Amino acid sequence: MPASDRGEPVEPFDRRTALKGLAALAGGLTLAGCSQPGEAAPLRLAFCGQLLCVVPYEVTRARGHFASQGLDVELVYTRGGNAAMQALVGGSVEYAGTSFDVALQAAANGASIRRFVSTGRLPLFALATSPARREDIRSVADLENRTVAISGLGNADHALLLFLLDRAGVVSTRVRFATIGTNVFDALRIGQVDAAMLQEPALTLIAAAGGREVVNFMDIEEAERHLGGPYEFMGVAVRAAERDSRLAEMRRLGAALEAGLQDTRTIPVRDIVAALPQALVAGSDAGQLAAIIERYRRSLYPEHVTIDVEAARRVARAQEIAGILEAGRVDLNAVIDTAALAG
Repeated sequence: MPASDRGEPVEPFDRRTALKGLAALAGGLTLAGCSQPGEAAPLRLAFCGQLLCVVPYEVTRARGHFASQGLDVELVYTRGGNAAMQALVGGSVEYAGTSFDVALQAAANGASIRRFVSTGRLPLFALATSPARREDIRSVADLENRTVAISGLGNADHALLLFLLDRAGVVSTRVRFATIGTNVFDALRIGQVDAAMLQEPALTLIAAAGGREVVNFMDIEEAERHLGGPYEFMGVAVRAAERDSRLAEMRRLGAALEAGLQDTRTIPVRDIVAALPQALVAGSDAGQLAAIIERYRRSLYPEHVTIDVEAARRVARAQEIAGILEAGRVDLNAVIDTAALAG
């Protein structure tokens, strides 16, 4: 699993850090959009390669929505959302698609960016039990005096879990956290831990092995119940200094992605799978992949690209509870640009 899939914290943004992102970018997979040469200056949109993050962008490309807006877009896969953000800050790409966790941390570390499009309204995690603890852990309250696996302290899954515990009234010091890294599934399957924060397809596999889904954050109804509503996840940012000069272009990009989101929610799943690059899905179980997309697409992907400010506030609150964002350090109004697409 790439680092971005684990939601790692963003490094401080200085020029050297940004250049590290450019080096990572150089190793990324680039896919060109569908417009004809000469129609428009090419735009590079860098983003992390987690499959469920990628889907709306590839559908937008494959269905010709970038081209219909007169945009020549190159989708650049980077080694994590941090690398995509660093590439944006360093000037290597025009736009970056990242989780809002990454955008918040970038802003906290001095990056001047404007987030203007949302393409994902839920985090790609679920809380599940080991098969051995299926009957013992049925609710969030049952996590007391249990060991829960996370990818790492301060990562997105850790912050989300702490937010969940806070909302459920569970004192986090009564829960043991095990930092497992990328081997969370195996540790959970064999019972080294009682529960874990998982992504797909690990969630599907642990359920098949007898584990229980306690909270699935990828389901909009469960997010409403446990988080209070959507939780801003994937979206696109631009450098603040270029916001005004690129405004017309940003609106066309937003229109293209909104059309792609609508397709992602409605077209046959086989067409979505066909839109994905072979390099991304090679070795995957095609039937399992299709089932995962079908299960979550109407929950994960919003109908419109307009950013839900309350959903963004939930992410900020989660980071504050986790101690990775100082309260008041980031002015959300300076990061979120809801006016950009209003014209």
